[in-house]
Amino acid sequence: MTTPRKKYSPAFKAQLVQELLKEEQTLTQIASKHGVHPSQLRRWRQAALTAMPVNFADEVQFQKQLAAINEQYDREKEKLYAEIGKLTTQLSWLKKKAESVGIATEPDEPGRTRRK
Repeated sequence: MTTPRKKYSPAFKAQLVQELLKEEQTLTQIASKHGVHPSQLRRWRQAALTAMPVNFADEVQFQKQLAAINEQYDREKEKLYAEIGKLTTQLSWLKKKAESVGIATEPDEPGRTRRK
């Protein structure tokens, strides 16, 4: 009868690789403590060290994308503030013209205006 194959979570693998990189215990001590074969730990450590430069490259790419998104956000915000300023100016002009013609600018009821 064969034993089922063990499956380890990525978090568990990362934890063991971190323990290996700290070098507080030997590889065999960590392997026996967690019930993992030492050769498996070597493979996980090698995979982590191989993948590490890619993670830093991804960070640089992420920072570039984040900067582009922030720049786009700032442009959109300036555009919206300009639109708010334009509409505020138009509203104040319309209120002034309405008062000169005799139309009340403050509604008696919400959404309704009246003539003076």
